[in-house]
Amino acid sequence: MNAKSDQPRANTVATDGDVAASAQAIAAAIERHAQRPGALLPLLHDVQDRLGYLPAGSVAPIAQALNLSRAEVHGVITFYHHFRQQPSGRHLLQVCQAEACQSMGSGALMAHARARLGCAAHGRSDDGLFGLEPVYCLGQCANAPAVMLGERVYARMTAKRLDALIAATAESAAAETT
Repeated sequence: MNAKSDQPRANTVATDGDVAASAQAIAAAIERHAQRPGALLPLLHDVQDRLGYLPAGSVAPIAQALNLSRAEVHGVITFYHHFRQQPSGRHLLQVCQAEACQSMGSGALMAHARARLGCAAHGRSDDGLFGLEPVYCLGQCANAPAVMLGERVYARMTAKRLDALIAATAESAAAETT
């Protein structure tokens, strides 16, 4: 459940072809947040929580509802690393790139994840199962390097442990579809 709205988070990412569902989710988020002071960030989080990303078509209705320019909304979306403008994989793998994790090898871990998943940072695996993103601090500085898969943080990550985590997630996803 998403604590912010008591609604379940999307288990899969909305596709560009799911325009009606996206428009409905955007309209519902606007209705929930438009009258709140400082509504933009909670509204953007709500849309991304439901769709998995912020579609390009979300900018104009959000801007209009909040009496902001499209440039202001787009500027906030592009400023924060958390917001995605493209669909991610079903399982989002974030590799910490903050200083403590970098000093403990997160750069090499990110390179390993890119090679293992076959995608660049901010990309997704060919099968759509995994998305890969850098993140800047998971609060595990004393246990670096850290990664986050879905909503779970894993500390003291190694390439070998990352491979096992990816394999277990892929195996679990395959079992769900059969």
